[in-house]
Amino acid sequence: MSIRIAIAQINPKLGDLRTNLDLYEENLQRAVVERADLLIFPELSLTGYFLRDMVPSVALTLKSTEVAKLKALSCKLPFVAGMVEESPDHRFFNSAVYFENGEVRHIHRKVYLPTYGMFDEQRYFARGDRVRLFDSKFGRTALLICEDLWHPSTIYLAALDGALAVICPSASPLRGIVDGQNQDDNARYWEMINRAYAETYSLFMVYANRCGFEDGVGFWGGSEVVGPFGQRIAKAKYYDEDFITAEISMESVRRKRTMAPLLRDEDIDLTINELIRIRERPAVQNKVMEKHKDPKVQAIKASKKAKR
Repeated sequence: MSIRIAIAQINPKLGDLRTNLDLYEENLQRAVVERADLLIFPELSLTGYFLRDMVPSVALTLKSTEVAKLKALSCKLPFVAGMVEESPDHRFFNSAVYFENGEVRHIHRKVYLPTYGMFDEQRYFARGDRVRLFDSKFGRTALLICEDLWHPSTIYLAALDGALAVICPSASPLRGIVDGQNQDDNARYWEMINRAYAETYSLFMVYANRCGFEDGVGFWGGSEVVGPFGQRIAKAKYYDEDFITAEISMESVRRKRTMAPLLRDEDIDLTINELIRIRERPAVQNKVMEKHKDPKVQAIKASKKAKR
C-alpha cells in the first residue's frame, strides 16, 4: 500500500486563529490539488508558539466553532493540526489532533514540556500522561510532539505498540552553528535522530517543523520524511515556508522488518522488570540510609565499637 504524505511548513501568525485557519485552508486546498492522502501541519501552528499568557485566549475545546470548521475541512483530506486544546476541567494542552472524515479521530497531548533555556512550556501547559497509537486507513500510527522525541522512551513505546509511522509536528528553533559545521545544531540533531529512529525501529518518520520568527527567535524549517531504511524521501527548505510531498510504501516497512526483526525479538518483560527495579532503587537506598540513621542502630554500632 502506498500513500502520498504532504507537509505544510508554514509561518503562523502569533495569537491569530483566524489568519492561521485561512493558512490551513489554503494548504489543504493545495494538498488536494497535489493528490495527497494526508497533510501534516507543525506544532501549535494554529496559534504560534511563544504564546505565554495568551494560551487561555487561543485555546479551543472540541466544541469550538474553529474545531467544527477543521472537522469540515477534513472531509476533503485527513490532516494533523497543532493547537492549544482546553479540556473539560479547563486545563490547557499543547496538542496534535488528527482529523479525518469530519471527525476528531485522535488527540496527542505533549508529554514532555521543555522548561529550560528559551523554553517555558510547563508554566503555561499541562502535561499529557500517555502515549497511544491510532489506527487509520494508512495503518497504525503514532503522534508525538517535538520534545517528546528527545526522550527515547516515547519512540520505543510507539514501536513496541506496532507503529508503522511516527508523525512529529515540531516548533524547533534555531540554536546556533557549533563545531565549525555549516548547519544549525538543532537541525543537525533532529536529522540524526529521525534517521536513527526510522532505521532502528523500521518505520517512517514524518517530521513537520515550522519556519519564521517569533519574539526574536527563528525556526529552521527543514521538515522531512525518512524511510525505514534510513533514506530521506523528501526534504523541505531550511528557514523558509515550503510544501513537500512524499510517496511512501508500507511494503518497505515489511521488507525492513523481515531483514532485521529487532522488534520481534524485543524482550518486553525484561524491560518492564528492569524499569521496576530502577524505579524502586531510590526508595531502597533511602530505606538503607534511614536504617543507618536510626538511633537504635547507632547505639548498637557504638556498643560494638566500645567492646573492641
